Amino acid sequence: MIDFNRPAFTGKELEYIRDAVNRGMLCGDGAYTKQCSRWMEERFHVNHVLLTPSCTHALEMAAYLADIQPGDEVIMPSYTFVSTADAFVLRGAKIVFTDIRLDTMNMDETLIEDAITPKTKAIVPVHYAGVACEMDTIMEIAARHHLKVIEDAAQGVNAFYKGRALGTIGDFGCYSFHETKNYTMGEGGALLFQDEKYLERAEILREKGTDRSRFFRGQVDKYRWVDYGSSYLPSELNAAYLYAQLEVCEEIDRKRMEIYHYYHEHLKCLADAGEILQPTVPKECIHNAHMYFIRVRDLKTRTRLLAYLKERGICSVFHYVPLHSAPAGRRFGRFHGEDVYTTKESERLLRLPMFYNLSMDEVKQVTEAILAFFKG
Repeated sequence: MIDFNRPAFTGKELEYIRDAVNRGMLCGDGAYTKQCSRWMEERFHVNHVLLTPSCTHALEMAAYLADIQPGDEVIMPSYTFVSTADAFVLRGAKIVFTDIRLDTMNMDETLIEDAITPKTKAIVPVHYAGVACEMDTIMEIAARHHLKVIEDAAQGVNAFYKGRALGTIGDFGCYSFHETKNYTMGEGGALLFQDEKYLERAEILREKGTDRSRFFRGQVDKYRWVDYGSSYLPSELNAAYLYAQLEVCEEIDRKRMEIYHYYHEHLKCLADAGEILQPTVPKECIHNAHMYFIRVRDLKTRTRLLAYLKERGICSVFHYVPLHSAPAGRRFGRFHGEDVYTTKESERLLRLPMFYNLSMDEVKQVTEAILAFFKG
């Protein structure tokens, strides 16, 4: 059986978890949490990184710090995970969905401006498969209309747009370290931002509404409840697992790129024959091999191919059901403009097995099975 995903394991995770236990502090913001944050701050040239229990929590924090209020509107693609919308719905916002681009599956930046109303408060680009949205255009639109930009970079850790790390370009960036991501802590995420003015409020929000962070820095003699907050701190055990992976990120990247390029090279003949569409990476983007997906002719073909692979012990999966077509999407949002690509492309996309411990023999088996399906 070839799984679709298995969480990465590089060798030192258990050693670091044991060390975290021996240090005697398993709650958040211990040594490993701080090391993970520092690693990202230095590598991605961002002023502040706050590790969170999930990307969902990072998005919720960003929505709060961006001062999203009931009745505000937030623009985002419909082709994304529910957390992208949930974080803003919890603040009382109305979600305005827009169509995606055919090439990258990212939100179509040319459709954003027409979706802006006097109620619009933020734009939420989602960097699908670790390939950047057209951020210069999005940032320019946001600046002209005085809107916040919150990057859903759940899939974009260690991917870049014109030399800038995804998640560091907008007002806020949100990462995921879920077990399906390139680097994992089981469940986990991070909130990134550059502006110092958000730091104290973010720390208070993350620490259940207290000034506990200031207390540990010796800035106050006791910590108190000072504002609204929640529990947005991950366990040190999770952070220890993640840090072991961040230390060897180049090795994880190398293996994922090897898998990506094997799929891309050996399935090109199907693209040339018009049987599939392969991923597109614009020249200004450096992707992170987060996933490899193909798009077949239609839903019927995808259903047949998924069944064919399953019969051969290969787990391949589709991805998002567009949010605007879901019950909650109809309740909390609306689709602006015409759905040209969102539904059509979502119905013909499937993702191939992609994870660090996947052997190249298994990659070859997956590729040969796909080629055999189309040959048959």
